Amino acid sequence: MDDKALTLRETLLNACRSDGLDPDLLPLLEDIATSCRVVSHLVQSGAFTGTLGGAGSTNVQGEAQQQLDVLSNDVFVRHCSSSDRVAALVSEEVEEVYWLKDNPGPGDYIVYFDPLDGSSNLAVNMCVGSIFSVVRLDREIDASDDRSVLLPGSSQICAGYSVYGPSTSFVLTTGNGVTGFTHQPGTGEFRVTHPDMKIGDTATEFAVNASRYALWDAPLRRYFDECLAGESGPRGQRYNMRWVASMVSEVHRILTRGGAFIYPCDDGNREQGGKLRLMYEANPMSFIIEQAGGRASTGLERILDVVPTSHHQRVPVFLGSKSEVDVLDQYHREAQQG
Repeated sequence: MDDKALTLRETLLNACRSDGLDPDLLPLLEDIATSCRVVSHLVQSGAFTGTLGGAGSTNVQGEAQQQLDVLSNDVFVRHCSSSDRVAALVSEEVEEVYWLKDNPGPGDYIVYFDPLDGSSNLAVNMCVGSIFSVVRLDREIDASDDRSVLLPGSSQICAGYSVYGPSTSFVLTTGNGVTGFTHQPGTGEFRVTHPDMKIGDTATEFAVNASRYALWDAPLRRYFDECLAGESGPRGQRYNMRWVASMVSEVHRILTRGGAFIYPCDDGNREQGGKLRLMYEANPMSFIIEQAGGRASTGLERILDVVPTSHHQRVPVFLGSKSEVDVLDQYHREAQQG
């Protein structure tokens, strides 16, 4: 790694000077980056500290929590609470909103996060990660009502994720493109390794859990069947399918290599509205993908335009290269129109 590559702090300072980034956002983003460093260490040392197993509890979605889910949540809460501009924290792992201010107002921040995405992969040593986004309030909100945090994804001023794999990546947008950083061992710094990340408009890969094919609606079956048909099919090319059951890992690959990430609403999760959570999974990733030149949709509308009804709301997710998401949207619209 180039020791002269810009650090996260240097990159953010440049954004404050040239892109109008709120200077008060800088320490919060550094706190989030610190959270990711700590979680990365917890993941790497889990086999030695005895923290890779289940926690014996469930989260608000009824999913079994891993010990590292709970520990990672505590890390994010501790570090993000240090900023006097943060009004509230919204986590996948906690049912209620964690309010830090009694009277939140203009200029205050709300942080949404999934502290450890893909934690079911920990026992088999596969990639996991963290996802986050920040909204800056433009008005006073009621801290006695958790519905006050129900803001559309278009309100986000920054979003990012970290991948804990062979190296620790930190991918960030503040609304002016997407920058990828890599943690430099020994220095503790995140340095720019992937400036101005762009997602290709065409692709030959897609990520979906094909074991649920029998539960899918007709539009997704149509897309899937056409991709499998290869050069002789209507898409006219061969596709590769990937699936590792970690949104952050799948989206990182799609962002760097192009393609489509697919997690639909199907007969197995229709009552819940889908699998992935809007506020701290779909919204942050959609913001990043759009800033990289891609698209993110529910199949019928732009994800960032969805007005949330609950801070644990779930939605279908189709995101990635524009051409692929366009096709998925077209098939869903045609099915809706009959």
